[in-house]
Amino acid sequence: MPSITTIHESLPYIDQDPTPSERSAAESLIASERLLVPDDPFHALLPPSPSTSTSTSKYLTPLLQAEFDRISSSKSTNPPNTPTSTKLHALDLTRYESLDPPTLTSLSLPESLTTLRTALSRAYATHTYLSGRRAHLALLDSYGKNAWLVGNFHLEGELKALERELGAVRREIDVVTLQRKGAQDEAGPEIRGLDETWRKGVGRVLETEAAAEGLRREVLEATRRRMEE
Repeated sequence: MPSITTIHESLPYIDQDPTPSERSAAESLIASERLLVPDDPFHALLPPSPSTSTSTSKYLTPLLQAEFDRISSSKSTNPPNTPTSTKLHALDLTRYESLDPPTLTSLSLPESLTTLRTALSRAYATHTYLSGRRAHLALLDSYGKNAWLVGNFHLEGELKALERELGAVRREIDVVTLQRKGAQDEAGPEIRGLDETWRKGVGRVLETEAAAEGLRREVLEATRRRMEE
């Protein structure tokens, strides 16, 4: 991502520095132009923020909208000073908890069988979950440190490669800037001579127009005097 704080000298090197009054006038014009278009804190290719949009519903999926409605309804139904429970209970986590043996003394045989099957199914689920968790923790304990170090090594290599690329680009920019400066310094005398010639030509045109205007007034004055005689 390019740095927005990078500044390149793009003005011709042969131009004179602006005076304080000229600089303040230019800054006031820039400020007035910037007021017409507000600053965009986001990238130009990103969609507008939902907070600044007139309708936020188009950015929400049906599931998100349903979840927001559930949270709003749970907050509105509870008293103001009571804690609200807005947690989403989408998964039944009790199947992974430790199980107590079911009580079968007051149940009939079919009910006891159903209760035992349910308890056995939950025991299988708990055993599978705990076995997988134990295996993952063992793998993390054995290889997690090395994997983390290897990941950091690769990230450090990528960072160094990017830094080398950035340094090369900056050197190319410096070379181009020096070439531009040299070319403009070489063309500076010619440009100044052309500028001086242009100024002199404009001055002569103005002097010619002033002389022609004076001559026209003299002709009109002479014509007026002749008509009076």
